[in-house]
Amino acid sequence: MPTPMPTRTLFATPPPSVPTFSAPAPASQLDVASELLALLRDSTTEPRPDSQLEALTLAVAADLPVLLWGEPGIGKTAALTQLAEALDLPLTTVIASVHEPSDFSGLPVVGDDPAEQGVPMAPPDWAVRLVRAGRGLLFLDELSTAPPAVQAALLRLVLERRIGTLTLPPGVRIVAAANPRGSAADGWELSPPLANRFVHLQWIHDHEVVVRGLGGTWPRATLPRLDPAKLPEAVDFARRAVCGLLAARPKLVHQLPSSEARRGGAWPSPRSWDMTLSLIAFATAAGSSRDVLSLLVRGTVGDGPGLELLASLDRMDLPDPETLLADPAGADLPERGDLRQAVLDGVVAAARTRPDRSRWDAAWALLVRALETGAPDLVVVPATTLASLRREDWDVPASIEKLAGVVTLSRRAGRAADRATARTTAAAKAGR
Repeated sequence: MPTPMPTRTLFATPPPSVPTFSAPAPASQLDVASELLALLRDSTTEPRPDSQLEALTLAVAADLPVLLWGEPGIGKTAALTQLAEALDLPLTTVIASVHEPSDFSGLPVVGDDPAEQGVPMAPPDWAVRLVRAGRGLLFLDELSTAPPAVQAALLRLVLERRIGTLTLPPGVRIVAAANPRGSAADGWELSPPLANRFVHLQWIHDHEVVVRGLGGTWPRATLPRLDPAKLPEAVDFARRAVCGLLAARPKLVHQLPSSEARRGGAWPSPRSWDMTLSLIAFATAAGSSRDVLSLLVRGTVGDGPGLELLASLDRMDLPDPETLLADPAGADLPERGDLRQAVLDGVVAAARTRPDRSRWDAAWALLVRALETGAPDLVVVPATTLASLRREDWDVPASIEKLAGVVTLSRRAGRAADRATARTTAAAKAGR
């Protein structure tokens, strides 16, 4: 009998699983768009000389409120965003025009027993976040569109750094931005009390910066490097500069402009002079250029007083005429023409105050040195004045021969200019 064949159960042992691969789902167009946007936003920064950016960082370092003025779309907000990133400060942006006055002065909150505890003024959430963080950059945007009531509420925030019952910590810096009234949406002039609390910087675009930035590289904002060894000297220099000017020009201590538009900008007051003193000290300790110092000074006390202060700073750096007369051979004269002219005039004035033969000869030696190292026309007026101081018993120094040709040539040029002017005037009259 044949042996029966074993029966096999169909699929008794499951077959090995075969891995299946599914094709990736195609990316949505929004995902592709997001990737493209990320590439467009990808940019870097580089160190680049920028006077207005350096002025901004100096004022921020000095913990002074700054107001950037500029036309719409020139990058004020972008500059503040990049500044916050560079300084590693959390940025809090507040659009002043869309807030009520109570948002800055505090919202009244009734407690358990108002008769006993009073009604506290609760601060807004962004102020609480700044206090908790202990540091940050508070950006008050569109300031020129804030109505007068909101501007009044901002006074305490900008000056005392208080919002309701909270006080912003020292690590918080305040920067604002505004458009001129003519280009602002329903714009207002800044009130004089609010304007006088800011350092006003005119923000303009630089063609090269914009082109290079659109190519992916923007200037890098960095805090100024203050030299610790220069701090006492910087404070002394700033105090002498401001106090010296105000002692000679007491009317500059406080000048409220007559026009409404100018009252909304920089103008001199004891408060703004105190801010100016701080900025001069910071700029001196940082070794900033004259252009940066000019932006800061004029943006704090206005163009007129600011330019007077800058001129007095130049005179503070001029060498003492008595020192020059004592050693004419070792004199170091300024390179700038206006400063050199001031030094030579000061030397001649010093010789006139105490005239003697040795000082007269030393003054001539200085004029010759100026002739050999700078523009000849700068010595014409001082030489003419110095020659008038000669006394009968004083011999003419040999050095005066080097100046004689310059003075003669200048006089001839002056007479020729007078004759040309006379001929032009005569011709004009004859043509009538």
